[in-house]
Amino acid sequence: VIRAKAVSAKEVDSGNDIYGNPIKRIQYEIKQIKMFKGPDQDIEFIYTAPSTAVCGRLLDTGGKKEYLIAGKSEGNGKMHITLCDLVSTWDSLTPTQKKSLNQRYQMGCECKISRCLSIPCFVSSSDECLWTDWAMEKNNVDGRQAKHYACIK
Repeated sequence: VIRAKAVSAKEVDSGNDIYGNPIKRIQYEIKQIKMFKGPDQDIEFIYTAPSTAVCGRLLDTGGKKEYLIAGKSEGNGKMHITLCDLVSTWDSLTPTQKKSLNQRYQMGCECKISRCLSIPCFVSSSDECLWTDWAMEKNNVDGRQAKHYACIK
């Protein structure tokens, strides 16, 4: 989980598929601003599929937009992202989300977040936080709780 800017992009080969056809990836060179969770070294490159049709994430290059990116790290300065990973512009985050990332992130490591898909929902232990955005806000995964709450033990 990092805060970063994409400074350039280029298409690279990433091996071959089972039929021998080349697999193309977009390689973003990034400037890491802060690592919230990940390996001991900075992330230098982020890789993704070349289009959203094959689950690629497109980032604005030029180093102006800052992103919060949660992807899969290889631990060698490389990260991979897909449409299923969290990628948000830093400016689109709420003040609570930014404060939680900068100050509360490690405080929630022992919490269990349980999704409530329909009402009623109940917690089963004291270290559990009930996430009700989906049930209360018509299948919204980016609702009030996601934007303004933190799960802290």
